[in-house]
Amino acid sequence: MSRFRRMYRNETAVPFSAIWVRVLVISTLLIVVSIIGLFVRNLNLGLEFEGGGAWEVPVTNDLQSDEVRDALRPLGLADARIQTGGGVLRVRTELTKAVQNQIDDEQQVDTVENITLVLAELANPDNPDPNSVSVSTAGPSWGDEITDKAVKALIVFFIIIALYITVRLRWEMAVGALVAVAHDIVITVGIYALFQLEVTPATVIAFLTIMGYSLYDTLVVFDKVRDNEHRLVNAKSKYREVVDQALNQVLMRSVNTSITSVLPVVSVLIIGSGVMGAVTLREFALALLIGLLIGTFSSLFVAAPIATWLREKFGSEGADKGRSYRLSEAVKKRKSGVSASVSQPVNPSIPPRPRKNKRR
Repeated sequence: MSRFRRMYRNETAVPFSAIWVRVLVISTLLIVVSIIGLFVRNLNLGLEFEGGGAWEVPVTNDLQSDEVRDALRPLGLADARIQTGGGVLRVRTELTKAVQNQIDDEQQVDTVENITLVLAELANPDNPDPNSVSVSTAGPSWGDEITDKAVKALIVFFIIIALYITVRLRWEMAVGALVAVAHDIVITVGIYALFQLEVTPATVIAFLTIMGYSLYDTLVVFDKVRDNEHRLVNAKSKYREVVDQALNQVLMRSVNTSITSVLPVVSVLIIGSGVMGAVTLREFALALLIGLLIGTFSSLFVAAPIATWLREKFGSEGADKGRSYRLSEAVKKRKSGVSASVSQPVNPSIPPRPRKNKRR
């Protein structure tokens, strides 16, 4: 039988615990690189977080970045970020504090209108149309407010999840799940910092979605581990063996879930962003794709080993035996001295059926 067919039937025997150390070393290196990239290169925060203005206009001629920069120089915007290509001119720049305060107060800003007129003339010198220019402006206070709310929501989320997993499963599993989620977020943010991918509100939404997916996959693994914990009493197995068996049982499920989740995201990334040119879809789908792949990895190779090591170090054999695991009925009856045979209930209104003598 081929290896893929055995994996499809959950008949694999991968020694996960034997490779945990090597895999965690790789994860640690990725986290270190991500943190260094975050502090060295910083995040490329979007307009909504830094404040400023962004202009986008379709062009009918071949514009060069130097031409656009020279036209914006009299307005004091020579250091603006300029992108040309694909028939679209994109300009993003920071605005003065006074202008940003006017934007926060919803006042009409002459600087924004002047830039719009200049770009409209560059895009179509024969018939400049300011209405063809798409303008987005935001003050820094808006980004600060969103960031503050996101941090508070994240703290509340971690507290609730930790309490739920502790009550539903074990505290060691709660720690492993939270560390796995933090692992996914740090590496994803590090990739954004290293490659200077723009962080927008859509990216933040994708980060929150990543957390939910990672926790779901991790809880599936831990729930299967709990299903197999009766072997600690019945078969006298070690806890690592129980975890290995559970990981092999959910391996194909994790792979299938990842494939079915990644395919729509790739479709959005290729069709929505590449073909239709939807920038917001690209920002959301890219963060989601990175997080889905890392989340599947962390469920098997980060959450499980951390929970196992905590269990082995701080758990006690007596507490394990006294805990209400999902023991089979045969094990429960054998422990209480009752026969494992199950008798049918007797109805007194119906006489018992005569038993036939066996032929010799």
